[in-house]
Amino acid sequence: MKTELEQVLPGEIEARSFEIITEELEQSGRKIEERYAPIIKRVIHTTADFDYADQLVFSPNVLELAMEALREGACIVTDTQMAKAGINKKALRKLGIEIYNFMADEDVAEAAKRNGTTRAVASMDKAAALNCPIIFAVGNAPTALIRIYELVQEGKLQPELVIGTPVGFVNVVQSKEMILELPVPYIVARGRKGGSNVAAAIVNALLYLVCGR
Repeated sequence: MKTELEQVLPGEIEARSFEIITEELEQSGRKIEERYAPIIKRVIHTTADFDYADQLVFSPNVLELAMEALREGACIVTDTQMAKAGINKKALRKLGIEIYNFMADEDVAEAAKRNGTTRAVASMDKAAALNCPIIFAVGNAPTALIRIYELVQEGKLQPELVIGTPVGFVNVVQSKEMILELPVPYIVARGRKGGSNVAAAIVNALLYLVCGR
């Protein structure tokens, strides 16, 4: 049996993908709020996983707050180089936004060894000392989310946004639920699913809402 392929030009693949996502969401009966559709659909586009239509959780007014923070030049901190690499550099340049990942820094490695923590914890401590409003995009390390929670509780950090999408089994679900308790803007993927690609997709969706492609 010969498989029939869609004839789609390279420049049309993303648009066609989003059409398919919209069609399949409607067919499945999943209802998503229109204001969150750009975020949810881009995550589904990145993962081909429609469960994110149910698992992504948004704090009140998070889109407005996040977009305003981006317009005003908040910096972005990731917990992996993969997430940093996946965020659209053209959009960052257009908005004049700096993006940081401290995981490979020598002082972070030394602090983690000295304090008996993970590098993710030490990198969040280093980020807390930045002299700029911060958007955190955490897609891998539950310990990074836990440290953000602790720093907020201690009054040492007030993020503009926490994107929490670690993937895995150990403390993943619990760390995400901790972020949901904080009085800060958040976008969290509840449950075990997630990843650096999901964190980057959420940041990109927000960037595109602010400045286009």
